[in-house]
Amino acid sequence: MSSPSSAVAAAAARVAAPPVARAQRNATHATRRPSSLAATLPRVPRPTRTPRGLRILPARLAAVDAGTDAGTDAPPTLDATPEEVAEMVAGASGASNSNVPDKLKTIPKKAVERDLSKEVDSRRTFAIISHPDAGKTTLTEKLLYFGGAINEAGAVRARRGARAATSDWMEMEKQRGISISSTALSFAYKGFTLNLLDTPGHADFSEDTYRTVSAADNAVMLIDSAKGLEPQTRKLFEVCRLNGLPIFTFCNKMDRPSLEPLELLDQIESEFELPTYAVNWPIGSGDTFRGVYHRPRREVHLFDKEESKATKAKKGQDEDIATRGVDIIPIDDPRLASLIDADLYAQLLEDIEFLDELGSELDLDAVHAGELTPVFFGSGANNFGVQLFLDTFLGYSVRPRGRQTSAGRIEAVDENFTGFVFKLQANMDPRHRDKVAFVRVVSGRFERGMKVTNARTKKAVALSRPSQLFGQEKTVMDEGFAGDIIGLNNPGSFAIGDTLYTGPRRALPPIPTFSPELFAYLRNTDTGKYKQFQKGVTELLGEGAVQVMYSRDAVKQDPILAAVGQLQFEVVQARMLQEYGVETTLDSLPYAVARWVVGGWDAVEAAGRIFNAQCVKDIWGQPVLLFKNVWNVEQLIVDTPEIGQLSNFSTPPTAN
Repeated sequence: MSSPSSAVAAAAARVAAPPVARAQRNATHATRRPSSLAATLPRVPRPTRTPRGLRILPARLAAVDAGTDAGTDAPPTLDATPEEVAEMVAGASGASNSNVPDKLKTIPKKAVERDLSKEVDSRRTFAIISHPDAGKTTLTEKLLYFGGAINEAGAVRARRGARAATSDWMEMEKQRGISISSTALSFAYKGFTLNLLDTPGHADFSEDTYRTVSAADNAVMLIDSAKGLEPQTRKLFEVCRLNGLPIFTFCNKMDRPSLEPLELLDQIESEFELPTYAVNWPIGSGDTFRGVYHRPRREVHLFDKEESKATKAKKGQDEDIATRGVDIIPIDDPRLASLIDADLYAQLLEDIEFLDELGSELDLDAVHAGELTPVFFGSGANNFGVQLFLDTFLGYSVRPRGRQTSAGRIEAVDENFTGFVFKLQANMDPRHRDKVAFVRVVSGRFERGMKVTNARTKKAVALSRPSQLFGQEKTVMDEGFAGDIIGLNNPGSFAIGDTLYTGPRRALPPIPTFSPELFAYLRNTDTGKYKQFQKGVTELLGEGAVQVMYSRDAVKQDPILAAVGQLQFEVVQARMLQEYGVETTLDSLPYAVARWVVGGWDAVEAAGRIFNAQCVKDIWGQPVLLFKNVWNVEQLIVDTPEIGQLSNFSTPPTAN
């Protein structure tokens, strides 16, 4: 072993060595072993930039199908890391220009930086809504599958051993085969970043769905072709209409006996007062289903059920999985008559003539305004029509939209960052007992580690551990743009509806909560698990899985759960047991209606004694009156005008 003095002398000699000698020695060492972990890692290629453009002309539609774009205004491609660019282009003053590669000398600095507008143009954020059992989760899985985000598409099946759906990650969702919580899934596809929001179809979770839809820019309405419009579909459609979303309709399960296509269109137009435009048209249904006619390209996609089921693709394969089990033939190809049944062929020609008479042009302005819905037909379970829908959706859907705030309207391309929390989720990773806030980026650029202000608390928050969400999985997210969904670790800093911003103060409208119909005390059966019970109540009820209220009597400290349906209670109890190890019981209360007192506690005091109602407080401390029926509400307003205005929904305290 060398002495300390000799080690110091050797180090001094290395430092004093000429630059050329040091470079030669470093190169020799690099061939023997890497000097750091970074040297062993492969360089990740940059994603291709997507040129801007909302209007989808035929040339761009063809480019989308081919995985490219027809635009020519993209900045030059640069084969250099950001560090190399920063060092060579920005450079230190006085640096020699001879050391700068030729490929960098003519590139302006702006060409290297990401163009905010183009990043926004390449985002599509959409929610899928449907009645339970219409195939929503299966369609979600197939969209991820065709997008290359998962290796194998899972389906909701009541059989043991079936692969669990990516979007249904909770234990109770796997057991019951239903979606009970909304999920965000982000993936790249043909130059676009798609942010898919999978919503619960069950009516008991409609409030979670409402909050999730508020974070979307487009909505996909899934209809079971055999049943047509169903009650929950109608409710969720109204939620989408209230949010001003463009709505795209996918008529699923065409490989089963179905209603006539014209009848499905008539239901949408008559019940929703929403005109329809059939982008493709089914050829038969059930056992005779042979494919669809795609109107924009006037071609027939013929479907082979057995071949489609027999062939499964793995992520990363070069073969185009859109064409597996499918023959694509122009409508005027003479071979078509011999490939399908004569009656189906004759009916197809008649249907095409009828559709052409209705009009061959799609009004995208009407689609974006929510005044026209493009309609697609297919079968999610059999992989047919799904990628055709996805490719067309990219061309017809809108990019992230602007929003109204307390300081006026902001647009997605505004420089200052704005986002809002639309969902909280506890225990996505049971090993770490985490709590994640789902944030929708509304404007500007998000960067890991940036400091923002919470408009409600007026406190600065450092966003140091952001994640990109894919169901239950999370990966580190370094930057994001309008339309992206970001997961933030939430140690109590955020609440649903919070606005986060940089720059001038502003706040987005709060997300309301609606009147529940079932009420019950949640009680802990094991006093030895008091801390676990309190933690579970704080974290689970903070999610908004159910509403929580408290008695004005200080002695009664147990929370009052308020829900739309019984299933919400079951979910809370199951999660309290699975995630916190606490068994609970429910003591039902005899109420069915809740009304918030707009005038606050002053109005309650002015009213004096209130009959036929119980006064409690919500999570924000606001007064709520619980009634047995609507008649008691009306009677109170007549008998006690001092109570003032009563509301069937509430909003968090204003952030202004």
